[in-house]
Amino acid sequence: INLGAGSPLLFQFCSERYERGSLIITTNLEFGRWGEVFGDNALTVALLDRITHHAHVIPFIGESYRFKQSKGNKIND
Repeated sequence: INLGAGSPLLFQFCSERYERGSLIITTNLEFGRWGEVFGDNALTVALLDRITHHAHVIPFIGESYRFKQSKGNKIND
């Protein structure tokens, strides 16, 4: 997963929102893997600094509800 040219745009958007309004982000990637997505460690650190500064991080642990439901929809061979 790599955002490529979209990385600076997302950074710019989050920077514009920083300390001006609310921002909700959902992801299944832990913060340590965000560098893989953005491809630029300096940009990733700056982005995480901004979005976590006043954040309420709510981790969810356990099996995905959608994944559990999809297992029940599988056809047995």
